[in-house]
Amino acid sequence: MNRKYRKTVIAGNWKMNKTPTETKAFMTEFKTIMPRGRWCDVALCVPAVCIPAAVRTMRETRIGIGAENCNANASGAYTGEIAANMLLDAGCKYVILGHSERRAMGETDADVNAKVLAALNAGLTPIMCCGESLEQRQSGITTEWITMQIKLGLAGVPEDKIRKVIIAYEPIWAIGTGKTATAEQAAEVCTFIRTTVRHLYGARIARSITIQYGGSMKPANAAELLAQPDIDGGLIGGAALKPDQFVDI
Repeated sequence: MNRKYRKTVIAGNWKMNKTPTETKAFMTEFKTIMPRGRWCDVALCVPAVCIPAAVRTMRETRIGIGAENCNANASGAYTGEIAANMLLDAGCKYVILGHSERRAMGETDADVNAKVLAALNAGLTPIMCCGESLEQRQSGITTEWITMQIKLGLAGVPEDKIRKVIIAYEPIWAIGTGKTATAEQAAEVCTFIRTTVRHLYGARIARSITIQYGGSMKPANAAELLAQPDIDGGLIGGAALKPDQFVDI
């Protein structure tokens, strides 16, 4: 982490877990054990039906609530979809975009880019995910794959808005598998991501961008991962479902 130049952001990704009732119980417990000091920004990205309960319970706290996806269109005949401006009006601050599980459902880099632009235009902070599969890592194309995802995902994002984008590196082979990239592996890719942003936007902007690591981060390995200079936070999966573990991170 380098708090001199950029924010540290710890965000939880609940995926398809917890009902609104369970969300209220979690948030109530979480805010009672959350440390008073503020060394990082904290966000919890929850299923759409849980957003109202999360926002109500965490009102008057410093915890930001986020969504796990949004549609690229502001309105229209898109049954079952949710627009970025709807999320903002519901009380969201963040939205996760391009998660590997969404990409596995058919989401393309062009889709991610359209959603990033829509989120920024609505006033949300997008957490844009990128990452390689085990096969891609073993084939030695990690950097090429990440470069493509970053360049396509950020296409058309102007300099005055890029600072609001958070990039999350989530090696697909380490999500929900119990496997975790070593601190060195994670740091190497996060440094490469910052280098890619520098080539696109210049050194000053690259220095200010928050880059998270996502992929089985937990209390046991969080300190080592967050000690890396180019890892500015975490996108937490399983451990974010347990208040005490999330607080420990």
